[in-house]
Amino acid sequence: MYGKSAAIYDAIYAGIGKDYETESSRVAELLEEYARIPVTEVLDIACGTGGHLVYLEDRFMVEGLDINEAMLVVAREKLPDIPIYEGDMHCFDLKRRYDAVICLFSAIGYADGIDGLQVVLSNCAKHTRSGGVVLIEPWLLPEVYQSGTLHAMHVDQPELKITRMNISGQEGRKSVMDMHHLVGTPAGIDYFIEHHELTLFTHDEYLSAFREAGLEPAFDEEGLAGRGLYIGIAS
Repeated sequence: MYGKSAAIYDAIYAGIGKDYETESSRVAELLEEYARIPVTEVLDIACGTGGHLVYLEDRFMVEGLDINEAMLVVAREKLPDIPIYEGDMHCFDLKRRYDAVICLFSAIGYADGIDGLQVVLSNCAKHTRSGGVVLIEPWLLPEVYQSGTLHAMHVDQPELKITRMNISGQEGRKSVMDMHHLVGTPAGIDYFIEHHELTLFTHDEYLSAFREAGLEPAFDEEGLAGRGLYIGIAS
């Protein structure tokens, strides 16, 4: 996932108007609303290219973590003074705790099934101070996801042209997407496919996983992009 597209990832989402600045401001508001301790140190897991970290660093001491080496290259170029680690959200161990641990842009969908969701949330809780917050932006719920839908994104810059297309598929509880990329630059035109599988967790499964991890759950229906946000307060 995102091996070849990491270098163009920001251009793709800028092209559809993803507003990292506004989203980060909302994240900061929720952290300060729900945390029972002052929030100064924040860990962003599955941070990708660091789109949220760029804005969160203005308000907090931030660190990032991602499993994808190509994404980390981009994030570290943007944020050379911020610790950004390579690690799997299921099993990372930074041997310290934070006031808040966040996982945004539906990256939690990459958790390996129901058991994987529980492992990830327990690991997040392990890295969160008592009274701190774990904030998760969910992937689509099963009743919302529409299999068989055609999607396309386009970027039209003077020296960068991108078309990304896919048809949403489903295998059991997993959404399956083969992202077809056509990328043009003055150096030439490239074509590649990236495969993605994200688990479709239910609302009750999220809440249950939070409780099992020792996190007191709450749900913000507004969220960042219409998918809501789950907030867990660490005991």
